[in-house]
Amino acid sequence: MEDIRARGLVLLGCGKMGSAMLAGWIAKGLPATSVWILDPFPSDWLKSLGVHLNEDLPANPAIVIVAVKPQMMDEALPILIPHGNGETLFLSVVAGRPIKSFEAALGANTPVIRSVPNTPAAISHGITAIFGNDHTSQAQMQQAETLLSAVGQVVRLDNEGQLDAVTAVSGSGPAYVFHLIETLAAAGEAQGLPADLAMQLAKATVGGAGHLAEMADEDPTQLRINVTSPAGTTAAALAVLMDPETGFPPLLLRAVKAATERSRELAK
Repeated sequence: MEDIRARGLVLLGCGKMGSAMLAGWIAKGLPATSVWILDPFPSDWLKSLGVHLNEDLPANPAIVIVAVKPQMMDEALPILIPHGNGETLFLSVVAGRPIKSFEAALGANTPVIRSVPNTPAAISHGITAIFGNDHTSQAQMQQAETLLSAVGQVVRLDNEGQLDAVTAVSGSGPAYVFHLIETLAAAGEAQGLPADLAMQLAKATVGGAGHLAEMADEDPTQLRINVTSPAGTTAAALAVLMDPETGFPPLLLRAVKAATERSRELAK
């Protein structure tokens, strides 16, 4: 963080993901005076932090985080061209934009790391996958990992192509879990539970099971076995959910495949 404190950090776009990351960095001790934010509609919270808001950028920032919406990137990137092809690292959290698009806009020798975070970063329980181009040093990879770890776990990938599958599993994955909560609550309601009670049970069950899966020494398969008594209620439900033709396995396979293919289409 010392290099960032000295040279500065630029955040291009400060929506939900940018705000979550910024809150994490400041909580971990990054001075607000070392942060430059470029955002056309800054929130009151952002205005209150004491960061450099929509001011001239430092001459040689340590890192620029690009967190704008994909459709805004072509309009936003040109102001950063003077920082390309140099020592400034560019870290992208923009969905569907490959590294080559940043190299084309900023210069072929620009250090670029592409990342795929997810929305639980808002409560510091996210997971982010990263991959850097050939111009990114190990020190810069570590710098990016340190920054992103402020909002959750970080994993490094072997190649950029894996980011499409990561997008489908963890980037889009929270939506699948939210839909599971919706449908589990609706199923409970259909069996006679009041709607608010069914939703409370569904939220706590999914949240608790997810936390247990992360914290337990056993893998999820063993955890499932642990709560499944032979010929019991859980076994009856799992017979439906694990059906090889109509259950979770083929359904999620199709869902993740569709999301992966869409991610590849967006990258083109």
